[in-house]
Amino acid sequence: MGRSSKLPEEQAPAVVAAAIEDFLRAHPEAVVLEEGRVAFDMRAAKYSLSTEHGRCTFQLWSEEANLVRRVTGTRLREGILRLAVLRFGQTKPQSLEIAANRDRRTPSEREGVRTKYLRVLERVMTRAFPEWTLDGLSSAMDLERSFGPAYARGRLVQGQRAWSLVAVNPAESQATIDGVLTVGVLWLDRCRSLGDGRRVWQGLKVIVPRGTAALAASRMVWLNESAAQWELWELDEKTEELTQRDLADHGNIATHMIHAPNDAAVRERFEGAAARVMAMVPVARRGDVEQVVRGSTELAFLLHGLEFARVRVGHAGSSFNLEEKITVGTGANETELTQLSEVRLGQFVAELFERRHAGGDMRDPLFRMQPERWLESVLRRNVEVLDAHLNPSHVYTQVPAFAAGDRGMLDLLGVLHDGRLAVIELKADEDMHLALQGLDYWIRVRWHHRQTANDTTRPSFGMGEFQQLGYFGGVVLSSSTPKLYLVAPALRVHPATEVILRYLSPKVEWELVALDERWRQTPKVVWRKRSSDTR
Repeated sequence: MGRSSKLPEEQAPAVVAAAIEDFLRAHPEAVVLEEGRVAFDMRAAKYSLSTEHGRCTFQLWSEEANLVRRVTGTRLREGILRLAVLRFGQTKPQSLEIAANRDRRTPSEREGVRTKYLRVLERVMTRAFPEWTLDGLSSAMDLERSFGPAYARGRLVQGQRAWSLVAVNPAESQATIDGVLTVGVLWLDRCRSLGDGRRVWQGLKVIVPRGTAALAASRMVWLNESAAQWELWELDEKTEELTQRDLADHGNIATHMIHAPNDAAVRERFEGAAARVMAMVPVARRGDVEQVVRGSTELAFLLHGLEFARVRVGHAGSSFNLEEKITVGTGANETELTQLSEVRLGQFVAELFERRHAGGDMRDPLFRMQPERWLESVLRRNVEVLDAHLNPSHVYTQVPAFAAGDRGMLDLLGVLHDGRLAVIELKADEDMHLALQGLDYWIRVRWHHRQTANDTTRPSFGMGEFQQLGYFGGVVLSSSTPKLYLVAPALRVHPATEVILRYLSPKVEWELVALDERWRQTPKVVWRKRSSDTR
């Protein structure tokens, strides 16, 4: 990669801690590498920084591993933060690297893989569809139309008939593979718009690496069959075997639900710990703090959607005794609140509240952090802004939750006054995948809503799964399919969104809601479009 092997020079502990903190805030998908291998993925891991006793101590932990190092210096180069570290009890420095993401390939390496894949794809398509002519196969970048070089695009032509083709190679990230259907629909629409009317574009063939078709399959089921034919194929690049997926068999829904906790009981249980956290918050800003029950053993404290403290009950050390623990920090950062750390963490909380407010500096990392969560917190308190028919008494965050973890977007689940479920997908920044990611959540909510208790001896027999688990108490839920709301600031609605929405099945009722750019101060709808407008 051309990076120097020389270790960074020794620096002041506060300077070291600030460099690590700033990098991890700016890169929430960072990975920590030890001896060249990924030791921690910061989307799932946590960390703590301490500058006590005249040294910077960096601790990382996840479900699989735990690491503690003293950091003496940092150096940033080519998107990599290199740390000079010492193991406790040792004097010989070693190094850790924090990379912005997992993909550390050079541009030339990525280009080489994609060029090779195009040759494989050409052989495979020519062999699999001998009566069709493969035309214009390319992965050239076209940013104006949202076509990136990770996706191969082409056409299969036979006389006046044609298919659009999009494919993605197995070396791309999972997020890139997941986005292939969005690009495919845009490519089909582009091919049709360039046609002279004599060629009939039958539909779209999507090709993904072997074993990665589940998400695309679940989405394709809900595309409009009268608008196009949809085919999904898996390609084993090594054997060059091409296999068509049956869209009727798209596997299990990758999601899970937990029982709604008893909010009042949890708040009462953590009353003392909550008072200790709130004592660190400036008096004038205490009304901005949201206390959110995460479960029967956890209470979180949020400022404009950004979690800055939490109280948990867990096992004490290696014993079976339970203890209450308070931690403070934003993002993946967590530091336990103790007598030694209380002053420093209090200063952090004060600084956070000084910098994160509706009129803050857009360049400030603490202001910019987790904008979707800020938008989610605004709308959770003002959901009727989106639709006067939404019930403000029942708004839940990420229920059900995706088994694969956070997708970088926030989902709200609500209910209309007539009992119909409402799926609300939020995005604070421009994202071409908004429509299909909203569809993902809609699919899961619909699936859970259709599940009913099958034990005739239980009082919940015949009740939908949401109410079995304690959600929407006192509401008679409608059997209608959920309504999908897609919400973003007006200038952040990607042009691709409306194109994708035109290709959704008529069974998916949607509403695209654009907010005023000043939504942090006062949420206000500036325009909206509905599925009924396009049919």
